[in-house]
Amino acid sequence: MKRIDLLLLGCCALAGGLKPAQAEPPVIHLASLEWLPYVGRSLPQDGMSAAIARTVAARAGYGVKIDYFPWKRAMQIGGGDPDFAGYFPAYHTAERARECHFSAPMGHSTVGLAIRAAEPLAWHRLDDLAKDKLGVVLGYSNGEQFDAMVKQGKLSVDASVSDTVNLKKLLAGRVRAVVIDKAVLRYLLSTDPALRKQRAQLAFDDHPLAELTLHVCFQRTAAGQKMQQAYDAALRQTDIATIENGYFEQLERTTGAPRR
Repeated sequence: MKRIDLLLLGCCALAGGLKPAQAEPPVIHLASLEWLPYVGRSLPQDGMSAAIARTVAARAGYGVKIDYFPWKRAMQIGGGDPDFAGYFPAYHTAERARECHFSAPMGHSTVGLAIRAAEPLAWHRLDDLAKDKLGVVLGYSNGEQFDAMVKQGKLSVDASVSDTVNLKKLLAGRVRAVVIDKAVLRYLLSTDPALRKQRAQLAFDDHPLAELTLHVCFQRTAAGQKMQQAYDAALRQTDIATIENGYFEQLERTTGAPRR
């Protein structure tokens, strides 16, 4: 009788609309950094790039989990720790391409120089910046030509752990200019209390260094390649511009950050 009662109870539950629990989708575990407005634990949906990654991954049948580290550490952990699938959002470089399976582009970044507005730079080629000390973030790529000239000692750089630290060095006159993404500069000048007070003193140089694409760097393993292939297939069906525009509208409403 007890067995019959349990069977009847199960049938009634299904008839009443209850559904068996469904398995959670497999997860793409990614390492990242605080790089607002692209990624950041304090942002809606963990940032614009995270919103794109989640949308694409869901279309491919995956969930996404993000853990945050300083960028150099994020690359090390995301690129080698077996608990992770990769790291993002990464610029494409030949060196990184040898170490991971790059996704197709999932956005872009305009990289240039933040300067003191009262002290504009006069330059046309990177060689013209050889006499100036430039602030960079430790572990960031700033375009293959720029990176090569730094390695060759042709450009003098001062590395810090974040864009915010670099901008404060710039305001203090410790560096001549800071290499930074245009959207990141606008976001920080709008939301960081200390920088906002001095935003009129800073400007984005008219001459960008590079237009760089953003990617997920999946680990160079069979599992990583499988995820990259599924992710890219879903990415081809995704309107990235629509997600970006919608995200910046949301960001403007919630934080007051200006649109790009």
